[in-house]
Amino acid sequence: MLLEPERWLELRRFRSLYEAGASISEIARETGLNWRTVKKYLESDGPPEPPAPAPRSDLGNQVIKPWAHVIDAWLRAEVLLKAAVIHERLVEQYGFPHHYQRVKMYVQQARPRIAEELGYTPRELARLHRRFEVVPGAQAQVDWGDEGGILAHVGIPKVYSFHMVLSYSRDPFCCFTTSQNLATFWECHRRAFAHYGGVPGVIVYDRTKTVVRRHVAPGEAVPLHPEAVAFAGHYDFDIDVLAAYRPTGKGRVERQVTIVRDHVLAGRAFSGLDDLDGAFMAWVPQRRARTHRTHGEVIGVRATRDHAALRPLPARPYIVADRFLRHVGKDCLVAFDANLYSVPAIKVRHRQLVEVRASAATVALHSTVPDAQGITLLAVHPRAVGRGARIVDEAHWQGLPDGHTRATTTDPGTPAVRPARTDTEPGGLVSLLARARAAQVHVGTRPLALYDQITGTHPFTPAPIDPKDMR
Repeated sequence: MLLEPERWLELRRFRSLYEAGASISEIARETGLNWRTVKKYLESDGPPEPPAPAPRSDLGNQVIKPWAHVIDAWLRAEVLLKAAVIHERLVEQYGFPHHYQRVKMYVQQARPRIAEELGYTPRELARLHRRFEVVPGAQAQVDWGDEGGILAHVGIPKVYSFHMVLSYSRDPFCCFTTSQNLATFWECHRRAFAHYGGVPGVIVYDRTKTVVRRHVAPGEAVPLHPEAVAFAGHYDFDIDVLAAYRPTGKGRVERQVTIVRDHVLAGRAFSGLDDLDGAFMAWVPQRRARTHRTHGEVIGVRATRDHAALRPLPARPYIVADRFLRHVGKDCLVAFDANLYSVPAIKVRHRQLVEVRASAATVALHSTVPDAQGITLLAVHPRAVGRGARIVDEAHWQGLPDGHTRATTTDPGTPAVRPARTDTEPGGLVSLLARARAAQVHVGTRPLALYDQITGTHPFTPAPIDPKDMR
């Protein structure tokens, strides 16, 4: 039981009596209070702090009310949409004039309500890790994001996002692909280097198969993929591979994956990969204009120092290709990725093993053994889109029979002569029969009575018909 301040002041008048020897029961009977209450307040030094008044949430709701239906709609489309993102879009699209805190207070109330409507409860896990900082241009981090069926409505079943973040400034890069294969992975690196205008000293990866040849036990040296070694050597950067199950080692890019989903993808529809890439590039100036909460500087200002410290790009790009071994078919075609590509007939044989080097744009076919000049290249084709395509260079079939010398005859000693067909010649079966030499043989005709004389028979003579029978 808590006393009001004036009741406590009234009770203080009995403190002198209590100190003089009056009992708690006597004072309780005099004040009309419970003896336990009297004892509590007489033995204390002062009244307890009054309870804090209830927060006035109605004022915030009145301010945000004109935009509440918009915020609710965005939260129903993406229940984990950040309040900062909502405030950013309200200012950009609706001219929202109030502070971010108004939006934050409303979202704190609206998110549980909408999550309950949708039957969704987000869960977050917190782990401890050691934070580190780097100097400008020293490090970048790379990771993939799985965006699922964001373009399923246009016939693209799966979309992935490639992310690279400069560790010093947190300056982001992102592009979207439909594959995570070797050629696509390193092609995304070349796009990121062009975006930054240089190459960082070290790039941090997890143990992806495009970087690591195989997994090893903890403490052992990680064997790198040969193409990863060649690419890193050409662009002059070092590869840093994290220990297994340590995503916090590249927390900057892990966080960037979530930020791009929240600020660029959440609650929006796109028409293709180019539309996704364009949406990210349009958002980059907004990201660079923000003050990062960790290093406390504007990302764009810090990124200027980061870019200036990057290593220069090489004069020639390095094109990474997936390499496979395939057999040559009887038709001089090589099957790769559900498509067929031709090779020169004069340079290969049936069932010969050739090497396929597939980049994001081309498919090159190489012999496993160089020729007299030391050349292994057999053919280069543009990479087919989809499945079931036949990419053929007609010059590759030179020297193979094409049927133009085939001819037939009924007389082995006489060369076959095919009569020229005229426009008036009948078509179909009659035309085919007229071409045969047997059709040119003259056949005599005899009356049927001659055969009766030879056999001694008489020809059949029908009986006369009585006109009465015709009635």
